[in-house]
Amino acid sequence: MVRLLEIPRTLWRKALEYWRKLKVRVALMGALAVLAMALTQPVGWLLPEELQTRLAGEAADRLLDIIANAMLAVTTFSLTVMVAVFNNVSSQWTPRIHRLAMQDEVTLHTLATFIGAWVYALMGIVLRELGVFPDDGATVLFAMTVLVLSYVGWSLIRWVLHLQTFGSLLASTRQVEEITCQGLRQRFETPCLGAEPFTGDAPERARRMTSRSTGYVQRIYEEALNAWCEDHDLTLWLLVMPGDFVSLHVPLVAVEGDLPDGAQDRLAELIVLGDVRVHEQDPRFGLLVLSEIGTRALSPGINDPGTAIDVITRGERILSLYSDETRGDEVIYPQLRVRPMDPQDLIEDLIDPIARHGAGDLDVQIQVQRVLASLSRHPDTGLAEAAAEARARAGRRALDQLEFDHDRARLEKHIAA
Repeated sequence: MVRLLEIPRTLWRKALEYWRKLKVRVALMGALAVLAMALTQPVGWLLPEELQTRLAGEAADRLLDIIANAMLAVTTFSLTVMVAVFNNVSSQWTPRIHRLAMQDEVTLHTLATFIGAWVYALMGIVLRELGVFPDDGATVLFAMTVLVLSYVGWSLIRWVLHLQTFGSLLASTRQVEEITCQGLRQRFETPCLGAEPFTGDAPERARRMTSRSTGYVQRIYEEALNAWCEDHDLTLWLLVMPGDFVSLHVPLVAVEGDLPDGAQDRLAELIVLGDVRVHEQDPRFGLLVLSEIGTRALSPGINDPGTAIDVITRGERILSLYSDETRGDEVIYPQLRVRPMDPQDLIEDLIDPIARHGAGDLDVQIQVQRVLASLSRHPDTGLAEAAAEARARAGRRALDQLEFDHDRARLEKHIAA
């Protein structure tokens, strides 16, 4: 039996997953529209009779018609803009940023608001035709419609202002940086997902449980996984982490203890696989997306080294948050064992592709040397050593590519600094 303290956290995470989907927000806004219309009649009964008959039904009819007609046009326009932006960010920056753009908070909220207001207006028109709101008792309906119209107006203004930067390179890289920093902070606030860190291999005596499908590890519900292990007196070593690609029949976990019936099904519920990577619990994915933006900017067709330099600078801010997970004192989930992140992987995800594709660009290589020199002085020795190795590696590669003596001399100064 899953412990009650772990249920709210798991449900909250699942609720956030659904909240990022457009269809869920549209359904909720539609439900709110139905609720608002349903409450209009009971509220009217509480008002004095002179207030109930203060406004004629024609006043509410005009507003309902405006909302019903305008929301179709505005929603169509917004969907057209949204699709154009999604295609633009996929073709211009990287296809991996498409899913992040689809979860844009302002876009989801605006579309859900427009469709919810349209549902409200249609219900109001239908109920008026059915005589639920008589001509001499539509004051509350009019007031509620004014509130809906005001909220729609605020959402429209917010949406127009958001379109000024939505889908641009600056907004896209900033969005990736923010979500990656957020993921790293959450990871280091609860090192190793709150489990005990382990390095090397799981014990040979532990039984390996393999994957039933092929795909990327998208989410691990560590709180429910730990509760399940406590209920059945198990100790579990996680052999994969969010972002890892898992093939069929590859070991996912090593378990010590007597496995209960249905253990494989329960494991599939708590270690979720999918066909794409997601940013939740996977900060390395954000680094890869930034790296892809930088390397694409260095392609001959685009030839934009400034974007690569901007990506490297953002990467420095992200990597400066690094903390050694093996030093975490608090273990929240004692039944779980999780491998800590390797700083070498973080450096290779972000810096190495840009340094490799931009080996012949002096400005890019100078920025690579500057950033790696700064990270090599990081308080964490693991990250500092990884940065120093990457700096030497990038320097050797660049010196092999640069042919002009003056450029080589400038780069050598930064390498020696």
